[in-house]
Amino acid sequence: MENIDTGGKAQKGEIIGMYLLNEGNMGSNKSSLDYLDLSGDDETTHYYRNIYQERNPNTVMALGDVGNDCQIYGSRLWLVINCSNKVEVARAADAVRIGKVDIPNCRYVTFKDQYAYVSSYVGTVYGGSNSPLGSVYKVDTLTLQKVDSCSVGYQPEEMAIIGNHLYVANSGGYQGMTGQGYESTVSVIDLATMHEVDKIEVAPNLHHLKLDNHNQLWVTARGNYMDEKSSIYWLEPDANGKMKLGGHINQSVSDLCIVGDSLYFYGAQWSEVEMTNTVTYGIINVKTHQVVSTSLSDAPEISKIRMPYGIIVNPIHRDFYLMDAKNYVSSGELLHFLPDGTFDWKVKTGDIPAHAAFLVKCKN
Repeated sequence: MENIDTGGKAQKGEIIGMYLLNEGNMGSNKSSLDYLDLSGDDETTHYYRNIYQERNPNTVMALGDVGNDCQIYGSRLWLVINCSNKVEVARAADAVRIGKVDIPNCRYVTFKDQYAYVSSYVGTVYGGSNSPLGSVYKVDTLTLQKVDSCSVGYQPEEMAIIGNHLYVANSGGYQGMTGQGYESTVSVIDLATMHEVDKIEVAPNLHHLKLDNHNQLWVTARGNYMDEKSSIYWLEPDANGKMKLGGHINQSVSDLCIVGDSLYFYGAQWSEVEMTNTVTYGIINVKTHQVVSTSLSDAPEISKIRMPYGIIVNPIHRDFYLMDAKNYVSSGELLHFLPDGTFDWKVKTGDIPAHAAFLVKCKN
């Protein structure tokens, strides 16, 4: 396990660390977990690479193939490993393994009360025209047993919960690649019955879905990579509290993180026609639905990012981190910026850094 002094000054407080899940190139079995120590015991921050394998030497094949989501719920760390068809569960305090949940082609995880909800493509990777409908699996967070499931659209992605309803962004990614057309709906699941009770029409090829402080859901649409560009939409409650499409902002958003009324984003718009990738950054005010900044930083380091692949913002201090996948097959980078956009430090990560979660100090 490599210990790297980033040179950054630690901010002592509730947030004592951050786990970073590196996806690893598909088929290479190189998903890995890094840890950023923010406790400030010696006034600086330290970065540790590939800690999961070191702390769990008896785990066969370590994490596995393609890490797709990283979340902390209570005292446990949940790592969704897509192509290895499993969710690894470890102690949040030290990443020591507790067990795993076998879920086919799993994608994202979210939580409420005693249960975790995991989206799944169900079928094999790149199943093509014969892909089955996707599902959301309900998992008991204590026993790690699957207790229920619900079919949704094709290739479901990220989810969010409002009250007793779970909202799921359906992508139809495999269908789109085979010419059958992308999915364009958000499925609504009644958590009490685990039945799909509604579908909200949004846009083709949905991906990320996050809840803000105003009971709005923000969902990204990747488009078709040809004539329909990526964009971001919001869903809002009607007079009866039922979610409906509110509108959209003509802005490419590949990933996002919401803190207060600020939605921090980066967009990487790929064009199959022009064979180019256009990268943008900025902040959207979720209350006014306006892009209030078309930049996150003026530092030259941000323009050197080759392929942004993840973003996370400190909810207390609002300093932020960007993840650079570089060429996808070798070490990426994690870059830290101060709240005003000033570049602070960067460090090498595992392959394709993409998902992160802050570790909060346990309250006695």
